[in-house]
Amino acid sequence: MNQPLIDPFARAIEYLRVSVTDRCDFRCVYCMSENMTFLPKKDLLTLEELDRLCSAFIRLGVRKLRITGGEPLVRRDIMTFFRAMSRHLETGSLHELTLTTNGSQLERFAGDLYGAGVRRVNVSLDTLDAQKFADITRWGRLPQVLRGIDAAQNAGLRVKINTVALKGFNEDELFTLTDWCASRDVDLTFIEVMPMGDIGNEDRFGQYWSLKDLRAQLATRGDITDLPEKTGGPARYVRLESTGQKIGFITPLSHNFCESCNRVRITCTGEIYTCLGQEGHSDLRGPLRGSQTDADLDAAIRAAIARKPKGHDFDYSRQRADGQVSRHMSHTGG
Repeated sequence: MNQPLIDPFARAIEYLRVSVTDRCDFRCVYCMSENMTFLPKKDLLTLEELDRLCSAFIRLGVRKLRITGGEPLVRRDIMTFFRAMSRHLETGSLHELTLTTNGSQLERFAGDLYGAGVRRVNVSLDTLDAQKFADITRWGRLPQVLRGIDAAQNAGLRVKINTVALKGFNEDELFTLTDWCASRDVDLTFIEVMPMGDIGNEDRFGQYWSLKDLRAQLATRGDITDLPEKTGGPARYVRLESTGQKIGFITPLSHNFCESCNRVRITCTGEIYTCLGQEGHSDLRGPLRGSQTDADLDAAIRAAIARKPKGHDFDYSRQRADGQVSRHMSHTGG
């Protein structure tokens, strides 16, 4: 019953990303529409159900748990869940508990997160220009996020900035962002924009800035050294010799990383997506709510892992956004 989760391509599933809400206090243009219709509360897993579900995965071999949204810190009483998950850190069953956030609520929650055993947070930040930040997030305000980053660092959390590379938007801030991160001793990872969701008039291909080209621009300032380091996710890391800082690249389009994929995603309604770039998913809410024991839930988890595909189909090589999936990024939490 407790055999590890191995997919059809002999990849051990050790990394679980769980969305605890589809709601967010921002409306980033590449993530969701400005006028979103959010799910009714009854459809969402309760915090107790999220605990039981995550605990089942940990029992089956998951060692890294990342909490996502929407914006996870807008979920009511979310710290109750983080504190509950900390028991798995204390037993050693879980090696890392972390989250991805837009930073808006970090000023409020950073200390509590550290107290619950969180040691690293990823903060989404695409620009250091206040007006551009307001434009791309629609509802966000940069000073609030910067205060949150300050609070996180003061609480002892290691911060990594996630920046979506967007042609015509933040190309001119490449060195501004890297220098700012170096000055703050925060890591930085660039992410290629993915063709997910119907975002109205947004042109996915027009937004696409290949990280191969971005890296070439970085190289104009000095040598770049590839690093063997992995943190359990899809990023590949380099060191900029001019500053000594670590830079990550997540390249779902220019360099597919599927061969080493060790992760699955759970939505806030209990759907499991074994690939971010595929539509296929399975229901875990039914077996979770249908029995007080975990036998049916474990069986449903194993059945889903047995259908994990080899990889996604994102592709811009034909000058269009092929492999697009219909759900918004916020639905599966990135």
